[in-house]
Formats: sequence, structure tokens, C-alpha cells
Amino acid sequence: MLEKRFALRAHGTTVRTEILAGCTTFLTMSAILFVNPEVLGQAGMDRNAVFAATCLASAVGSLLMGLLANYPIGQAPGMGINAVFTFGLVKGMGLPWETALGAVFLSGLLFVLVSLLRVREWFVNAMPSALKHAITAGVGLFLALLALHAAGIVVASADTLVMLGNVKAPSALLAMGGFLLMVVLDQRGIPGAILIGILTVTAISVMLGLSAFNGVVALPPSLAPTLLKADISGALNPAVLGVVLSFFLMSLFETSGTLIAIAQRGGFLDSQGRLPRLERALLADSTAISIGALLGTSSTTSYLESTAGISAGGRTGLTAVVIAALFLACLVLAPLAAMVPAYATAPALLYVAILMLRSLAALDWDDLTETAPAVCCVTVMAFTFSIADGIAFGVLCHVALKLLTGQSNRIGLPMAVVAGLFLARYGWL
Repeated sequence: MLEKRFALRAHGTTVRTEILAGCTTFLTMSAILFVNPEVLGQAGMDRNAVFAATCLASAVGSLLMGLLANYPIGQAPGMGINAVFTFGLVKGMGLPWETALGAVFLSGLLFVLVSLLRVREWFVNAMPSALKHAITAGVGLFLALLALHAAGIVVASADTLVMLGNVKAPSALLAMGGFLLMVVLDQRGIPGAILIGILTVTAISVMLGLSAFNGVVALPPSLAPTLLKADISGALNPAVLGVVLSFFLMSLFETSGTLIAIAQRGGFLDSQGRLPRLERALLADSTAISIGALLGTSSTTSYLESTAGISAGGRTGLTAVVIAALFLACLVLAPLAAMVPAYATAPALLYVAILMLRSLAALDWDDLTETAPAVCCVTVMAFTFSIADGIAFGVLCHVALKLLTGQSNRIGLPMAVVAGLFLARYGWL
């Protein structure tokens, strides 16, 4: 049945490999189960209900991606998008969290519409190959910064923006040891190197008393405080519709950029640089956004951490189905999932970042009109901590340089339209 559904042999994989990959990706994503309730809780939402909504929304999104598109991509509420929800919409603009959830729901419906009309597919396929490689590398650098910060190796500085943290701290030492373990195991051809590294660091953390063991099973928290609380009519208010559109545009480029990066890392693109079944993948994550809003969480998105499972051998939607099952299990296994500290998954992210950064080697370094936008994309993405802004600056630089060097015929209508949207977004048009 699994062979018929997911075409495992055709993708060169097995049930065991897919399960292993699903576990690996889940462990690198699991932090969202505890970060999301904390962030949305600051918007006034019930933290326990948000935990349950996060589990369910992640399960639904991952399941849709696995069954509809047959890709090993996990979905969950986005780390950056939840911050925009709380600090941008609720605290920044003073919207009630119910209205903000309504805005998320409507942006999801817009996603479904543009996915069915293939507008998103049109945008993704029209992007120059240099920018696709840049997005992959930029996401890699983005992941590296996340990993180093989670391990406490890189910390904030008022004078130099960032600086070296306390590298003698147990968290930093364990993260560095986990990273070396993963690379050594992978170099020796041992399957499941990433998962072994994560579990080893977690086990040592528990033995040292750094991670608390609070049991294995707990009753699922109630979803009632957030279920169907999205104020859709309030989000339809003309004063709020602009917020919906901005949220939609931000999520559009965030999720599209993430999909491109994951697809490139997994080798899913065809000879023309296009992603097969792209419309199904886009429809899956679009639908999950609206469902998540009804459950009581901010926008779901395809997770960069899926590249960890892909590196572990995941090639089909069975990996995503395993991810969905594990998120559902977390409804009753929350104490067990909480044992995995951020510094245990940090080395996995750094390991994957190294693999993704090699995309820069595919750039044509003799043509600055191609490489300059790519480098802008990579650096802005990492240093502004925003995938969407990185893509924006890459696109604008690409269009500007092609126009200024007499190569306007190489821009294409989709890139021109997208550049116009970005100009409007930044108030330059």
C-alpha cells in the first residue's frame, strides 16, 4: 500500500529510511511546540490551547503535504511569522488577537486562490536560476545563524551587533560535540547520523541534569480557548484589509522561498529548474494556513528543517506523514518532546547549512548581473533575519541591473510584477 501511494522504489528509498527521515525532521522542528505558545501567549492567547493548536496545525499541514504533493516536507507555524503576528499585528497595531487570526485565515484563502490559479507557481518557476541558488545558500546562512545562536556560540552585542558567546558553557560544548559527531558519522557512511547526534546530545543533557525529565505522558490540553475564535468579519474591515494584504505578501515570499530552498537541497527540481507537482505543494501549505487559523495559531509554513530529514534520506511524502503522526503524538507526549533542548537540534541545523551553502558554487561568477543580486539575496536574508526581505532585495537588484545594462529582455513579466510589488511594499512606488 505504501509503495503504491508514495512510489518508494521509484524515489530510491525504503519505509525504514522514510521513518528515520521523518523522525529527524520532527526533532529539528519540535522546538516550535514550545516557542509558539510562548510567542502567541504574549498576544494574550491561552498558552495551553496554542500548544494543542500547534500540534494539530502542524500535523494537518504535514499530512496534506505528504498525501497531496508526495514531498518530505514538514509544516508548522512559522517562527518569524508568529513574531509578526504578536509584535506587529497585536502589540504593534493594537488588533485583538481574534482579528489577527481572522487576517491569517483570509490570507490563507488568498493563498488557496492564487495557488489554484497557478499565480504562485508562475512566480516560482519564473525566478532566475541564480536567485534560486542564492535562496538556497541564503537559507543555509540563515540556518547557520539560528544554530549558532541556539547553541549560545553567537550572542547579541550592543557595539558589534553579534559576538562570541560563552564557548565553555555546557550547551555550547554539547552542540559542538554533536556537530562533530554528525559529520564523522556521515563521513563514515553510518545511516541516521543527524538523528543519532540529536539523541546523543539529548541523552547527555538529561544525564547531566541540564534537561529535566518530567515524565512521558500527559493529558492533551483543551483547544477551546482558541478554537474557531478567528474574527473573520473584523478582518474584513477596510482598515484591516491592508494588514491582510501585507501579511499575505510576506507569507507568499517566505513560503515560496522556503519551498525553493528545500526542493533544491533535495534534488527535486527537474532539468528546467522547476518543481514537479508544485501546484499541489502550494495548495497543501495554503490550505494549512486557514485550518491553522481556525484552530488558533499563526500562519503555518513549509519548514527549512525539512532539509535535515532530506539529508537523512527522506524522498517521499511518507516522511511528511511520519512528521504528522509525531506531532499528533505530542498531544499526549508533550513532556517527552520537551526533553530535546535547542542546543541538541542546533548542530543538525549547522550541518544542513553547510550542505546548502555549496549552492553558491553553481553561480556564474563572471556575470555580475547574476551574482550581485544573488549575493544581495544571501546577505540580506541572513543579516535581516528575514527570508522575504532577502528575496525582495535579490529580485530588485536583479531587475535594476538587467535594466541598467541593456538586458531588459531577460527580466520577464513575472519578475517585473514581483519587483513592482516589492517597491510598493517598501513605499518606493
